[in-house]
Amino acid sequence: MEQLQENAHASVDVTVTETHLAAGLSSEPGESFPEVFSTPWLLAQLERAAAKVLRPLLAEGQLSVGAKVELEHLAPTPIGQKITAHARFLEKKGPLFLFEVWAEDGAGIIGKGTHARAIAPKIAVEKRAASRFAQA
Repeated sequence: MEQLQENAHASVDVTVTETHLAAGLSSEPGESFPEVFSTPWLLAQLERAAAKVLRPLLAEGQLSVGAKVELEHLAPTPIGQKITAHARFLEKKGPLFLFEVWAEDGAGIIGKGTHARAIAPKIAVEKRAASRFAQA
């Protein structure tokens, strides 16, 4: 398996569309969220960036999965703006790869935090999910 260099970095870009808006989270009467980039989509982009750093380590049939996140969503971003999410590898602790993550739009930083990912066989992740519900 290839090793990650300390400070290995990756980024991903996304342009905010209607799909990414917090307003789309409303699903019950009385719920109201703003027409800005949502926190769940912010987290998704940060996970994509961290997963991108780990791609060179993946063997056939493996993927990386999120295990822990601490996130501050600091500023709103309107529709049409580009978001760039970044992940910088900090260290490996046991099976977890730890990252510093942050995202920015054209006006500056919109979110930051830490994220941990693990590498696992895709089939094992899917079997574990299925077995949890077989036992329920």
